[in-house]
Amino acid sequence: MDLLAPQSSSFALNQLPRAPLDGLYVHIPFCFHKCHYCDFYSITNQSPQRMDGFVDTLLREAELWTHSDAPAIRPRTIFFGGGTPSLLPINSMRRLLIGLRDRLDLSQVDEWTCEINPATADYDYCLMLREQGVTRLSFGGQSFDRGELTTLERHHDPEDVPRSIELARRAGFSRLNVDLIFAIPGQTMATWNQSLDAVLSLRTPHISCYALTYEPNTPLFVKRQQGKIQPMDESLELEMLSETRRRLGSAGYRAYEISNFAVPGEQCRHNLLYWAGGSYAGLGPSASSHAHGWRWKNKPHLLDWERGINSGAPAALDVECLSVEQRIGEYAMLRLRLDVGIDYAEFSACWGCDARIVFADPIARFGRQGLLIADDRGIRLSDSGVRLADAIAAEFLTAARPSSRG
Repeated sequence: MDLLAPQSSSFALNQLPRAPLDGLYVHIPFCFHKCHYCDFYSITNQSPQRMDGFVDTLLREAELWTHSDAPAIRPRTIFFGGGTPSLLPINSMRRLLIGLRDRLDLSQVDEWTCEINPATADYDYCLMLREQGVTRLSFGGQSFDRGELTTLERHHDPEDVPRSIELARRAGFSRLNVDLIFAIPGQTMATWNQSLDAVLSLRTPHISCYALTYEPNTPLFVKRQQGKIQPMDESLELEMLSETRRRLGSAGYRAYEISNFAVPGEQCRHNLLYWAGGSYAGLGPSASSHAHGWRWKNKPHLLDWERGINSGAPAALDVECLSVEQRIGEYAMLRLRLDVGIDYAEFSACWGCDARIVFADPIARFGRQGLLIADDRGIRLSDSGVRLADAIAAEFLTAARPSSRG
């Protein structure tokens, strides 16, 4: 790994390969409340004027990419995440959408997602997003049980989710996602099935179901460390994962990625770009970028990020130029999360080598254990392998290193 520098002064966009970037992520950090499990950068209690100034800086950051010596952002997919993007005042969000279109070539965009908090969803806001080119909305439902929402410190009610879906459809959206979380302390299989019942009744074409993780420096992590909450037993968590795959599969949803389920044709194309190791630009504080083997993260504090952008340079931290071996390992790690796994022909065309040779040891070992399914096309995780996906992916990441192959 070539670690270049921790500061933006040592990094310029003209260092990057000139090939265009296929994705754009915009991080909007504003929230009215910090959920206890969330480790994404977010801030509360900001005035409309402050948020409008943030839009100015975002557009200034987009302009950095329009210089002739920078690679072009020519996205096929755009994702607005947070934070709570819909907390931006409607006129500020409209100005951001129009401003990005004025500065960047968005003519190839075929998916534009915006995250929405069910507590703040509004018909006029959704209608404006649709009129300005957003094609997909993602709602953070997390649970349909009031007690579980309280544990997560989510400030919406279960009935806010169907209300939000209905108004989004009235505004013209058909591509909709709802996020759910399982393995919440105190959750039972019965309450999880009730949440699955509720989300299936909404008939959204995409559903994401994530196991709760205890990220360091979050209030939920601290509560666990202090013994104030008890994590769910791993066996019950795995049972919930299996039940989720069974129930959503029976309802016509394909588990195209470990935590993501879609009816045919409704996969999240932006996330598929990530899982394919594609290139994308990240705008906003803490946003990550990847450009053909180079990656970095924007400074994770609003004022630091603004100062960096206003100086006329990327507000970048942890700039890396990955070796080919690192890229191969991460490609394999990400592809194994998908139900299609690693395609041998596709791998060879991308990297100029044979995955059966590079990953001979883990393919043989996990195949014998019944955790991988191998055929002439490629390899993918078995149902048993899905339960150990992270550990298996880590072995593939290690196997890509030259030292591990002698």
